[in-house]
Amino acid sequence: MKKPIQPYLHFDEKCQEAMQFYQQLFGGELEIMSIGESPAKDHFPPEIHHQILHASLNNGEFKFMASDMCGMGELRQGNAVQLSLECVTREEIETLFKQLSEGGQVVQKLEKQFWGSLFGMVVDKYGVRWMLSLEEN
Repeated sequence: MKKPIQPYLHFDEKCQEAMQFYQQLFGGELEIMSIGESPAKDHFPPEIHHQILHASLNNGEFKFMASDMCGMGELRQGNAVQLSLECVTREEIETLFKQLSEGGQVVQKLEKQFWGSLFGMVVDKYGVRWMLSLEEN
């Protein structure tokens, strides 16, 4: 594969709120299309036209996509997907860790690990699992 894997997250009618939160944290260009704004709106019941059909956050090589479940059944947040983020500075990792853990849950506190990196894990307020690391010399 020549391009990095791009995570695709699903939310239960919180996609727009979550993606705006992530844009605030990571910057970049956010594109959001609701079902009602899409050419495919006639294929969905009117009562879910407010849901997000597709959203993407793009900040250079940092990119991920998301949607609401859009009538596709019940959303079940699990632990099968985590997003790993390599930070560049100590300030960046500490700021992101703090902001992602607000309203969420710290799984592993941010601390130096045996392999030499500063590392921590958090589940944010939307149920998304994050692994943050900083390779320190």
